[in-house]
Amino acid sequence: MPMPELQRINSFVSSFARRQAARTVDLPGGFAVYDDDFVHSRANNQVVIDSAVDSEALPALADEALGHLPYRLISVLDGDAGTACAEPLIRAGYTHSTYLVMLHTGPVPAGGPAEEVDLDALRIPLTRRWRGFLPDVEDEVLRHLVDRREARRRGADAVHFFGARTEEGEVAAWADLYMDPSTGTAQIEDLITSETHLGRGYADAVLTTSLRLAAAEGCGTRFLTADAMDWPRHWYERRGFSAIGHSHCFQRG
Repeated sequence: MPMPELQRINSFVSSFARRQAARTVDLPGGFAVYDDDFVHSRANNQVVIDSAVDSEALPALADEALGHLPYRLISVLDGDAGTACAEPLIRAGYTHSTYLVMLHTGPVPAGGPAEEVDLDALRIPLTRRWRGFLPDVEDEVLRHLVDRREARRRGADAVHFFGARTEEGEVAAWADLYMDPSTGTAQIEDLITSETHLGRGYADAVLTTSLRLAAAEGCGTRFLTADAMDWPRHWYERRGFSAIGHSHCFQRG
């Protein structure tokens, strides 16, 4: 059986996706989320599987739910279910990524000099960073990827955007913090540093601020997700996070 923290985390992630969405449609094993205002954002227009599902039927299920879109994104929250779904989805042309669910098990660090910022403060550095990730996409795609952050305010009882500024006032690193104090759950999401400010401690400032606020609000389950194959997982481990489970992401188009 999954450990209680993992159950709580998966429930939080599922609830966040539903609450953030402009509309949802229930499906066998999960649901689809849609937001026509951010049609270029896969995270806002995807299938989420949060319970038992027929893995062989999942490709057709996603085609029916997302047939109006040129892409497919399927998030499977349970690690074992995602592993079972991998073969049928890969046969159907999907790529497969595995993410670690990482729980903060270390002490809450002192300090935390980051501050709460609004989307306007993030728009320029965030657009620049997305352009670095996706150099060939149209400007409208970047706009959706930046502006979709406002929709995240619907996803949880408390949503904060934190940024660490340079001496000149530029936001050098930033992240989201989503909290549900009633269940003691907090998620840190999209911790990113501008390329020109890497390695200067700005991400640490944002992470520390987020952890301290989450702890102050009574959130004992503090988590994030990290690509199982990428280096940030080790950065998070050095800062008190431990992997307690997996989730899976499947994409096509």
